[in-house]
Amino acid sequence: MVNTTAGLLGVVLLARHGDRTGYYQDPATYNSTQAYITPLGEQQEFELGSFLRKTYLNPDSPSFIQNISTDVANIDQLAVRADAGGGNVILNSAYALVQGLYPSTKKCEMTLANGTTVIPPLGGYQYIPGKSSPLFTSWIDCEYFQYHLARVYASPAFKDMSNTAAPFLTALKPYLGDVSNNFTNMIYDHVNVQYTYNKTYYETLPPTFLQQARYYSDWLQRNVFTDSVQNSIGQISIRTLLPDIIWALGNMTEPSNQVKINIQEIDYKPFISLFNVTNATVTDPDISGTVNYASVVALELSQDSQGHHEVSMKFKNGTQDSQFRQLKMFGNTSITLHSFIAELFWSTVNSTNEWCFSCNQTVHRGCSVFNYSNDPFLHPHNTGYNR
Repeated sequence: MVNTTAGLLGVVLLARHGDRTGYYQDPATYNSTQAYITPLGEQQEFELGSFLRKTYLNPDSPSFIQNISTDVANIDQLAVRADAGGGNVILNSAYALVQGLYPSTKKCEMTLANGTTVIPPLGGYQYIPGKSSPLFTSWIDCEYFQYHLARVYASPAFKDMSNTAAPFLTALKPYLGDVSNNFTNMIYDHVNVQYTYNKTYYETLPPTFLQQARYYSDWLQRNVFTDSVQNSIGQISIRTLLPDIIWALGNMTEPSNQVKINIQEIDYKPFISLFNVTNATVTDPDISGTVNYASVVALELSQDSQGHHEVSMKFKNGTQDSQFRQLKMFGNTSITLHSFIAELFWSTVNSTNEWCFSCNQTVHRGCSVFNYSNDPFLHPHNTGYNR
């Protein structure tokens, strides 16, 4: 069914994966080990997809997307990509989300030439393709990001917070098993996984310990994945996603465009950077830490009465929130698409070549094909150039 009543032109969705098994993230590089989505995580993502269905595919919703197929998925109207890091948890989260967005329906039956009617398995399950992308893990193998990490760990603010956290981390040590209680480590992740799945742990962990671990984790992640300047390396996680976001929104303004919903399934890092580069945390400082599982940011594209294309940013913090909350970008609840691009495009990383240069990487992730031997910034010796 397609409806042509007034509504949105389209939406770009940044969704965090659902609950997963525990994993290790190297505090010196932020490379991570394999993790797997849990049944709880699958349910969280399915519920998120159902919420998005009610928001964008319901003709009675004020956020209904014009001309979108509401029951049977039109593959040409959907674009789904997922972070390739940390195993397949994020791609599988995307699949669970689109199950909720377009649930099984017998309406997608097909009649063959011989008259036989065929319904897909599982009562009409809709197979919506998605693909993973290494652009979503742009901090990995990024030498300058590792320099940024070292600067964060050496900063007075980090040392002060580490000293503040020391009594708590000492008290928490008996509940960490073989996990280090160093302030740089992913202590909250371990505590949260154990608290969720280990009954004995759940019953014995002292009150406030989970909340305190989250507080210190939020502080650390906020400092790791933000920076003082919009185009600095601390915000590399969103700078490599912005070109696709800008392209997707711009493409939705074209008459020939078919894509109505662009889904980017990611982990927590780009959320932190996005809220910082758009100044969303100025008016909503509580969103500056790690977002919950199955959180989503919606960049909604509409058109005003004068024909100007407007972008609005909304946020739902996992299952904690029942509805979207309106965020401000650069002090406004909505801005023109032109302004959105002007504010952010200059900080984007648009290609592998640009990423290699921005990260001082000349070997990995395809960077070896580029010749940087004469670049005065990467090789200042004997050029008269000093960094």
